[in-house]
Amino acid sequence: MPRPVPPHHPGLATLCDDLCAGRMGRRAFLGHATALGLGAGAALSLAGLPGSAHAETAIAQGGTLRIQQNVKPLGDPRSFDWSEMGNQVRGFLEYLVEYRRDGTFRGMLLEGWDVSADATRYVLHLRPGVRWNNGDAFTAADVAHNIARWCDSTAPGNSMASRFSALIDFATGQVREGAIEITDPLTVTLRLDRPDITLIAGMSDYPSAIVHQSYDGGDPFAHGIGTGPFRPVSLRVGEHCVLERNRDHNWWGTEVFGGPWLDRVEFIDLGTNPTTWLAAAEADEIDLLYESVGAFIPAMDAIGWTATRVESAATIVFRGAQNARIVGTNPYARRGVRRALALAVDNAICLELGHEGRGTVANNDHVSPLQPAHADLGPVPYDPAEARRLVAEAGLMGYKHELVTLDDEWQRYSGDAVAAQLRDAGLRVERRIVPGASFWANWRKYPFSGTQWNHRPLAVQVLGLAYRSNAAWNETGFANAEFDALLDEANALFDADERRKVMARLQSILREEGVIIQPYWRDLHNHHNGRLVNAAKHPAHEIHLYRIGFAA
Repeated sequence: MPRPVPPHHPGLATLCDDLCAGRMGRRAFLGHATALGLGAGAALSLAGLPGSAHAETAIAQGGTLRIQQNVKPLGDPRSFDWSEMGNQVRGFLEYLVEYRRDGTFRGMLLEGWDVSADATRYVLHLRPGVRWNNGDAFTAADVAHNIARWCDSTAPGNSMASRFSALIDFATGQVREGAIEITDPLTVTLRLDRPDITLIAGMSDYPSAIVHQSYDGGDPFAHGIGTGPFRPVSLRVGEHCVLERNRDHNWWGTEVFGGPWLDRVEFIDLGTNPTTWLAAAEADEIDLLYESVGAFIPAMDAIGWTATRVESAATIVFRGAQNARIVGTNPYARRGVRRALALAVDNAICLELGHEGRGTVANNDHVSPLQPAHADLGPVPYDPAEARRLVAEAGLMGYKHELVTLDDEWQRYSGDAVAAQLRDAGLRVERRIVPGASFWANWRKYPFSGTQWNHRPLAVQVLGLAYRSNAAWNETGFANAEFDALLDEANALFDADERRKVMARLQSILREEGVIIQPYWRDLHNHHNGRLVNAAKHPAHEIHLYRIGFAA
């Protein structure tokens, strides 16, 4: 029997008003509306928008998909800190919710959800008939178990605790008593101690892969139990990751979505040099690029591969770690020095030199115009003379900054652009370019470095992960009680126009404190060999293997 359809969430009327008044774009509206439990079609109808009509391409059954992607070591999914890790397990470890390329959310292991008007009560409805690949039924106990694991703030590297803090008893560092209720075998009710509009979005992010209750926190590839249509075969860090269609598992999604189409998936690690990717494409050794970058985008076009592009809130952030342990003084603990670094950099130059102009200039506040409730504070000032004065005032003109970036094309070039401008302002800068494995393992520990950040649907998601005091992914060391309190306030506001007022202050604090140099928002690209269906670039770098196949 289908579950009763609840009345529309009261916040939907406000979202429709914001859309009609031009305060919110179509993508942001759909993301918000579907996060409140409305299907994409119903959301479009409610807002009087046309549907997304497109012709379906027939997909052949079978085949091996070869994907160029860095292959990273895996641990507990709740500690994943790179999107590639999610792609490596997504074929067998599934998610409660999926964030789609068009900006909507849809249930995967959840059939749907209801959200209270004040965002303090979430009722999660599981999809019936789902089984684990060992034969166990997937039930509300599995969902409760996973959410309780996410709430364990004592677990090393567990960024999910930042996403689910409204369920946590901070005296114990564990889930709060009464926060999770198993209502029946297919229903879980969550009771938050404060409003949080980001909970559904958090369930779709790549560290939220759902694990079996027997999983002990080790290598999920070795454990192997999941609900997805593939099974793990082999993984060699820096070389390959292989999944195969699990013929012994009757996947629930075939009846709902169709597929899976592929027999086998191979993630092939070709390093961080795009020249190697191009050569592999020309030699027909791969079918799909994880991401096409910089000058290699026209090079991939030239060999006849199919290009796709998506706007995103993906970015790169350059930051001094305010809590870094440095012999002598830590210049990044000083507000004046941090502000000076930002004043010395023209963000438009970074976009042009670092990313071939493929994106839009950003303003050092990590809130994208693509995200609802973005406050337009205008461009950040560029004033090298004032930067030099502030550093001289701090007595640190002789300090040598070591700027660290990953050894790949666009991040390296972006770092070079920042370093050159700092030198032009009279500051001493040394560049260090670090190979992938070393950089990825230590990205939060460098005193002064550049880090790529993924697109996320809601700005408050990013601010909570990256800038809330003591958050697992807070690489800046920034800790500000006013910022934390305002973030709690913003998390409670469905009304994007009301939230924008709070966002304006949050964005201003990041700029006034010189927390980051965040020069641009990235357009994301990929290429495939033209034989694939459903392989377009996802704004959050996700690869949904159950959807992809070869054209019939």
